[in-house]
Amino acid sequence: MLVETKSQVHEKLLFLYKFVCSPGQIGSVTPSSRYLANKMVSSVPWDQISSIAELGAGTGAITKHIQAVRQANTKVLLFEKDPYLQQALERHYPQFACYSDGRDLSFAMRQESIEQLDAIISGLPFFNFPQAIRDQLMNQIVASLKTGGLFIAFQYSLQMKSQLSEYFDIEAVHWVPLNLPPAFVYVCRKKGARQS
Repeated sequence: MLVETKSQVHEKLLFLYKFVCSPGQIGSVTPSSRYLANKMVSSVPWDQISSIAELGAGTGAITKHIQAVRQANTKVLLFEKDPYLQQALERHYPQFACYSDGRDLSFAMRQESIEQLDAIISGLPFFNFPQAIRDQLMNQIVASLKTGGLFIAFQYSLQMKSQLSEYFDIEAVHWVPLNLPPAFVYVCRKKGARQS
């Protein structure tokens, strides 16, 4: 039987509280499971990644896995809109640059002297957002990724598949049942000639 640590219990309670306050922004009642986080980060060829962004970093459930597998010189940008969660991320991951809104992705990249990102990982609940915000986010993501760059996003349904296929070649959709709720992980590559 697995026993949760005090910090894991605190993280789940905090996430539940944030979900109750802003269900449209948070998207789930509990942080991503380690199974979901592992599926997200294992889809990234870390030896080829010099810069990556995580959108909707939340309590850092996926961020800690990024920290564990990234190369030492990989630049990591974190985005989290909730001010309390953003401050917690800044405390726990001082080596990563932290910003508040994924719609400001290109601004953050200029601040960090990044021309284009090799990959973007997203935990944003896209389908909870109005279409105008979804479009703004998608435009920022596409503009920020290098040609052939990876966009890896989890969602709780297949409703975003159509919009994602407009901008990306969807290479795989992984079902992760050991998550609450169960999730789909989209592994997408920006359309165009791939970089070697």
